[in-house]
Amino acid sequence: MVTISKDPQMPFSLEPYYVSDEFGFILPSPLADLPPYYQPWMDIARNVPDLICSHTLRSHILKMPLLNTHSLKSHKELRLAHLTLSVMTMGYVWQEGQNETVKMLPRNLAIPYWEVSQCLGLPPILTHADAVLANWKKRDPQGPFDMENLELLFTLPGGDSVRGFFMATLLVELAAVPAIRTIPLVINGVQSGDAETVTRALEEMSQGIQDMTDTLKLMHANVEPEVFYGIMRIYLSGWKDNLCMPAGLMYEGVHAEPMEFSGASAAQSSLIHCLDELLGIKHEAKSGAFLTRMRNYMPPAHKSLIQDISLQPSLRGFVQKQDSETLTAAFQLCVTKLLAFRSYHINVVSRFITLPAARARKLRNQGNHSQKETVNRAPTALEETGTGGSGIMSFLKTVRDSTRDGSLPLDNRVIQKRLNGAQLQKTQHTPKQTHLQTNTEALL
Repeated sequence: MVTISKDPQMPFSLEPYYVSDEFGFILPSPLADLPPYYQPWMDIARNVPDLICSHTLRSHILKMPLLNTHSLKSHKELRLAHLTLSVMTMGYVWQEGQNETVKMLPRNLAIPYWEVSQCLGLPPILTHADAVLANWKKRDPQGPFDMENLELLFTLPGGDSVRGFFMATLLVELAAVPAIRTIPLVINGVQSGDAETVTRALEEMSQGIQDMTDTLKLMHANVEPEVFYGIMRIYLSGWKDNLCMPAGLMYEGVHAEPMEFSGASAAQSSLIHCLDELLGIKHEAKSGAFLTRMRNYMPPAHKSLIQDISLQPSLRGFVQKQDSETLTAAFQLCVTKLLAFRSYHINVVSRFITLPAARARKLRNQGNHSQKETVNRAPTALEETGTGGSGIMSFLKTVRDSTRDGSLPLDNRVIQKRLNGAQLQKTQHTPKQTHLQTNTEALL
């Protein structure tokens, strides 16, 4: 955990946590190239899908020189290096699927990966911060920040569905920015006893959460469920709570014993954690422990933001003390929208994991093991688990129910009136992500 130096007398701000008003938790304008010395990494990482297809990725990595990481100076260079090494690592481990995993990551990959990870405070595995937040570029630098104009820096096996999955997730992060930037307004309003400011901020926040749900729908048009389940998913999986790699992974030259790390997961996104802490959503022990562990897979400054939000005066207590129908309705609308987001996420997971898994089991029971059926290529050990290692549907339903429990008592007619008003506002609301332009100078 990094220590954020803040003057307790100053208003709460997102700036010390490297969260911007324009991009939220997204890394602004990631670098696309490392210094020439690191070209051997770039050459392999940019061709991971083809090298996996030819079953030659491991041999290419074994021939790779052991490079010194001291030339990586800036934060953006380190983030690109981590992404590069992460993509190579996931491909190296899972090149042959679930049956021929490796026990050790070679030193020429493991040592620099560990050093870069230590500098960033991230684990040596592909994370949400890598694959989503730092893995994008614009096709037209002056064009909009939308699905048509975004491209991945690095990809994995799965073709267009990989791009669709990561870009849709990135756009959910972008859609959340209006909600995230109201957090200081809420915290400072509670501290000063300004119920009117808190009410307005919560109303803006609820619209941002609604935009997240609407943007998540991009998954359906841009990702093929059978490709996600049968091809992509294994490359997002880690070596903790994974029956394919029960002993973990040895990082040669780094540790004498194997280490275990969870794969990339939506639970590693900081934005929902922030909303949970602000709204006072409490999760039951097992789910709460998993979510807390996922914070170790976030950039340390983002993890610190979540922790510091939890230390602020209780918004929930403030709302109850004010006894204002308008304020209570605004708070309840945020909880209702967050509940709707989590419910919709369950539907997405059902379509992309539960249903393909059921089809794969049916085919096996019928004696059909053909690799021509894409779902048959998925590892059976991951049928009931998320890439982060959780029992996925039970976990998602538990956190959804915890969100419902965060509601405050309110006349249903009042909340329905608010919902109807929000829906009317939405019909006049142009999605922000189709018009956002990158202002790099403001964030460098």
